Amino acid sequence: MAVTKNPLIRYKILDACFRNPYKKYTKELLLETLNEKLMELFDDESHCIKLRQMQDDIAFMKSAEGWSIELAEEFDGKKRIFRYEDLNFSINNAPLNEIELSEFQSAIHVLSQFEGMPQFEGIQEIIAKLKYDLKVDNNKQPFIGFDTNQDLKGMEYFSQIYNATQNQEPIQITYKDFKAEQPYTFTLHPYYLKQYNNRWFLFGLHEETMKPDWNVAIDRIVSIETSNVKFIPNTTIDWQDYFSDMIGVSKPIDGKLEEIVLHFNQLTGKYMENKPIHETQKHKWLNEETLEVKIKVIPNYELERLILSYGDSVKVMETELLKKNIKNRLLNGSNIYKE
Repeated sequence: MAVTKNPLIRYKILDACFRNPYKKYTKELLLETLNEKLMELFDDESHCIKLRQMQDDIAFMKSAEGWSIELAEEFDGKKRIFRYEDLNFSINNAPLNEIELSEFQSAIHVLSQFEGMPQFEGIQEIIAKLKYDLKVDNNKQPFIGFDTNQDLKGMEYFSQIYNATQNQEPIQITYKDFKAEQPYTFTLHPYYLKQYNNRWFLFGLHEETMKPDWNVAIDRIVSIETSNVKFIPNTTIDWQDYFSDMIGVSKPIDGKLEEIVLHFNQLTGKYMENKPIHETQKHKWLNEETLEVKIKVIPNYELERLILSYGDSVKVMETELLKKNIKNRLLNGSNIYKE
């Protein structure tokens, strides 16, 4: 039988049994109760364990690496009864063991790298307290890097946008997109925040057009003010489904799902096997040199940019329109370098 992936679940079940003053848990009854609880939680016999594993669990709980639990020397006839010496004891109230301490310290180092980001305001105090309580080395160098852009314009508005979206509060946005000569103002009912390619985008209901998936790039925001209009809730869009049909954040008004077929060369193909470009990806090797990738998405600007990023390592086979667009972009790009 497979052992439960998270042994802490078993430890907590055993802990509850050891604290029970009314039931006499022999090893047989203890194992039976443990497996019953595991079945209730997972509804799968593969998570049940055998006596040897339970004995190993108890030994760990007794060890210094665990919680140094103390079991009473009690017997029912010749059978050992498993019960805490101190029934007020619980591993939930015990000091962190070495494994838990190490995991907490690693988590704190990761969390610390979010300090200063607007969406994590308030976390600094929590991290400081945890560092003090757990005696984390403040001089330890970061060991993980996140693909973020701390200098992105508009991030000073992130907290306000985040709170407005969470609290369902309409906002008035002054905005200047790349095509507009002058900023313009509109009222938006914020629904969803999405990050793509190190930029943040806000989706919501544009009050003037009543378009429920209006897309606002946060780095193009000039200013934000609260609006006194009544919030109009989202009743039409499941955002997980909305983004599952495409790559990026731009959904063409009349866009339709299409099967895109791409051929990658050998080296890039090996990379694409392990890092799919979309959740619908299906791939197969046509020969030793060519990996065929098929995805079902709505073609958009971000898809074209992604394909172009692979340069001469990929060839578009389908659709014909996408092939034509990529070909024209490559030709226009090559013309830039002509003397």
